[in-house]
Amino acid sequence: MPYAHEVRIKRTDPQIAARSELALLEQIRSRTAKFSAGGLRVGIGDDCALLRVRAGEELAVTTDLSIAGRHFRLDWHQPEAVGHRTLARGLSDLAAMGARPLAAFLSLGLPRELTRSRGQQPAWIERFYDGLLALAEIHETPLAGGDLSESPIALADIVLVGAVPQGRGLLRSGARPGDLLYVTGSLGGAAAGLALLAERAAETAGKSARPKPPSIPKKLEPLLASHLYPQPRLAQGLWLQRRGLASAALDLSDGLSTDLAHLCEESGLAAEVDSAALPVHGVASLEQALNGGEDYELLFTARPKARIPRAIAGIPVTKIGRMVPRRRGQPAAILLTAESREPLEPHGWEHFSK
Repeated sequence: MPYAHEVRIKRTDPQIAARSELALLEQIRSRTAKFSAGGLRVGIGDDCALLRVRAGEELAVTTDLSIAGRHFRLDWHQPEAVGHRTLARGLSDLAAMGARPLAAFLSLGLPRELTRSRGQQPAWIERFYDGLLALAEIHETPLAGGDLSESPIALADIVLVGAVPQGRGLLRSGARPGDLLYVTGSLGGAAAGLALLAERAAETAGKSARPKPPSIPKKLEPLLASHLYPQPRLAQGLWLQRRGLASAALDLSDGLSTDLAHLCEESGLAAEVDSAALPVHGVASLEQALNGGEDYELLFTARPKARIPRAIAGIPVTKIGRMVPRRRGQPAAILLTAESREPLEPHGWEHFSK
């Protein structure tokens, strides 16, 4: 069935472990039963989920892996935030393609202690699903299956399936010389929030025998929201796709400097970015806005004559530059300041880099 109950680690009492695992699976199934969507015919309970797409549509599929110690920390991040971020990462990819979500599939590996409640406090896994399913309900994205396994470290692999009209998906390769460069929302808030979270964690370290995420005062919650609860720009991606206004698009997961380099590479162009035009988040620095990552805003291009509004579905849209021909020996992106033209090197997130 979509939630396969594999056991990858030997347990001392297989009967007790099996009952515990089946109970978890039944709990997950009961929590997702209320979700329904036009594209999901059969969800959790059979060997495969069955999805239905409309005539003239094609599937958009994305996957994203979150690993404790790399993408989140058990002693920094509340379980609800980990669940929210897990789903938000995949939904943001669909937004960048202009796709509507059909279903999500989650493979979750956890140490056994994260499946157990402590006194009156729900288990980590329950709170994880609180965060994930709250965002799923907002965007009408049913959890249609996945996998559950005991693991020495916590990890979550999310697969999102969406639908987009055939040949209308927003690609990274569609930009042309002269196209204008836009971004939704603000930049750097997630990186600034992560830095603040690290400070809070350092202040509370050692004050508890069991490491746990720091408490967040009400006054700090808005400053951490961009990092802990990023909002995928699905409405904005769908708006651009349906009106055919974006020539190329991607989401900002690794930082503007790095993701812009991806867009330039796929379109075979270079870009000029106006430093003064960047919508830097109120608590972020310019460096965080350029390289911080995990903002999950949309970066897109449009023809010069395209009428791009100042806001789409309530989210500001800012023109930050333009696409230009790529010349041999020249950097892919240039940052324009009042005094100079500087290469905008990709210094955002990249796995396996130094």
